[in-house]
Parts: sequence; structure tokens; C-alpha cells
Amino acid sequence: MTALKEYLRLETTGLWRASADAQRRDVFVSVGQATLVIADKTDAPLAHWSLAAVERLNPGSRPAVFAPGRDADESLEISDGEMIDAIERVQSAVRKSDPHPGRLRLWIALSCFLGVLGLGAFWLPGAVAKHAANALPEVQKAAIGEELFNEMQRLTGPACGKEDHDAVLQRLATRTFGADAPKLHVLRNGVSDALVLPGGTILLSRNLLEDHETSAPAAGYLIAAQVKAETSPPFVALLDTAGLPAVLRLLTTGRLPSSALQRHAQNLARQSSEPVTDPALADAFARSRIPVLPYALAVDITGETTSALITADPYRDTQAPVVLDDNSWVILQGICAG
Repeated sequence: MTALKEYLRLETTGLWRASADAQRRDVFVSVGQATLVIADKTDAPLAHWSLAAVERLNPGSRPAVFAPGRDADESLEISDGEMIDAIERVQSAVRKSDPHPGRLRLWIALSCFLGVLGLGAFWLPGAVAKHAANALPEVQKAAIGEELFNEMQRLTGPACGKEDHDAVLQRLATRTFGADAPKLHVLRNGVSDALVLPGGTILLSRNLLEDHETSAPAAGYLIAAQVKAETSPPFVALLDTAGLPAVLRLLTTGRLPSSALQRHAQNLARQSSEPVTDPALADAFARSRIPVLPYALAVDITGETTSALITADPYRDTQAPVVLDDNSWVILQGICAG
């Protein structure tokens, strides 16, 4: 997304439809680093669309009509030419990231082949996976993350929530991470707490919402998952699971085999994550103005294994800011009901 820095503060108006049978609403539209942010007149976020997945429904016509994906019910109508150009430039960046015949592809293929011969099968897979993770643009990682999320839903069932839930869920994300917050989804099962996917999307277990009286523990798990993803990148983990042939195919064709995505989705749905309890985690809580104590006690109700983290709580001796108001939290707690 570095080619689009001039658009990071671009904002315009548009007409947003939450579903095919819903009324259109006047909204504000802005471009984030990896998302298209849709907000109402009070600046409350209504939706965050992955820029990598945005589809134009009426190419060549104005006003332009966009959707967050090929099969999505939502739509957004924009008349502003500069905003339309910004979105289409992202789509152009995605197309350019796809492979095409030329010397660069030949050089990559030859380098990988020589590397296989020279370094052997023991060291090479991890090295190639890290190289691919560093070489691929963020928009392509986000697109692969969307594909992985779709595979996850085939195993866990569809994500919970309707329009009113999604707005509050994104409010939680914005309160925790700021304006360029990642997309959040809540799953009924298959996730032990919080899980970051390639591209930044975070999956939440329904238990984080239903088993706690306030939103602070859920916000804490979001921060912990993000910190863990910074030290153990989810995209590298995906490529490690995919294996060397799949990674080489990604480098030469721009796509991972569906079998690799299915296998990693199965691994994610089975695994139980180890809670992050490093006292250094308190710095991330302080930056987000989130209290540590509710998270620490959610990890260990006795506080014994998280005592060092509790001691580092920036709000240990003072009143902590509210994460979400009670009404918003009650709405989120019912996101998987019915």
C-alpha cells in the first residue's frame, strides 16, 4: 500500500446499502492503509472493507458502485472521481502483483531451483517461506487472508452477527486499535480466544463476549493476539503449513493451492492458543488505554501466573478508561444468539 500514501487522508461521501433489500444511507467514506472505512454522519464506523477484496459492480460507469466482495450483499455508490481513482488504483496494484511472463519470474524460479539444490530440504522451506512473506505486498496477503477466513467458516460455520452487531464490533476494534483498526469476526467455535489471520483480520471466540461482564477482557485478548502476531507472523505460519511446493507456486503464480489453505484452516480450528502473559505486554495495553487486570484475571482467575503482568498494569492504582459502554457490550454479548 506504499504507493497509495497520498490517499490515506482522502474522504468523500457516498450512498451505502447494508444489504440488497436495505435502504441506501448517506455515509462518509475514507481510505485507510488496507481498508475502506464507511462511517455515518456522527463518524461512527458502519463497515470496514478490505481494499484488496473490493469489487466494482459497474466498470466504466459513473457514479461507481462497489461491493466488499463478489458475492457480498453490501454496496457503496461513489460519485467522487478522486476516490474512485484511489480504489481502482488499489485494484490495479493487486493485478500488478499477479505473476506475468518475464525475466523477474524466471529469475525467481531459477533462484528457488538453485536454492533447492544447494541448501537441501532441511533449511530451505523455512527460508523460502520467510522470503515469500517479506516479498508479497500487503494487499495480496490480505486477499489470501480472506480466502483462509472463508475456509475457516466452512469448518466452524458462518461468523456471527448482523448489521447492528457489526457496527458495535467494529467500535470495539476502533477503541482498541485506533482508526485503522483491523476487521473483527466472532465465531461460535473453532477459536479458543483471539486469532490474527494473514492480512490482519482477527477472529474472536464467542466465549470472550459471553463469559465476561465487561468488554475489557475481550479488548485485552485482542491486544495480546496482535502482539503475538508481531513476533510470530500469521502469514509465515500459513506458509510453513503449506509446504515448499505450495510456497514456490505462490512465488511463481501469485496464488496458494486451495488444499494448503484448507489444511491450515483445519490446523487453526484444532489448535488452542497459549495466552500471552509477558509483563512487556503492559506497554501495548497502555498505548491502547486498556486496563491489564481484567485480561490477566480472565487468563488466570487466581492471578498467580499473571502476577508480574498485573504489577505492570498502567491503571493499577488509578481508574481505568471505559472500553465500551454497557449498552454496546450487551449488544455484542448477543451476537451469536439465535
